[in-house]
Amino acid sequence: MSGNLLENENYHPRPLAQAAQQGDLQQIFGDTWEWTSSSYSAYPGYCSPQGAEGEYNGKFMCNQMVLRGGSCVTPQSHIRKSYRNFFLPQMRWQFSGIRLAHDGVSL
Repeated sequence: MSGNLLENENYHPRPLAQAAQQGDLQQIFGDTWEWTSSSYSAYPGYCSPQGAEGEYNGKFMCNQMVLRGGSCVTPQSHIRKSYRNFFLPQMRWQFSGIRLAHDGVSL
């Protein structure tokens, strides 16, 4: 997995010009966690476990939005394509941002 993650010891997001060129998709992992329009809720078919684990999950699967991609302070061992994270938008303690993209058609 490549990207500007903790092991790079570059604790700031990098401009695109400094990112490694890897096809059309660049900087998918690292730099900042990227907000999505998805709420952080259980996947279809998920059954909450009994006890403390179910209580813990229930607290976070409410009123939060999904972030994807990891940040420049996320360890590489913590990243995978299916990983999602969550934070309240008004809490600014994590490196988070947005991804602006276009489909290549002139505007």
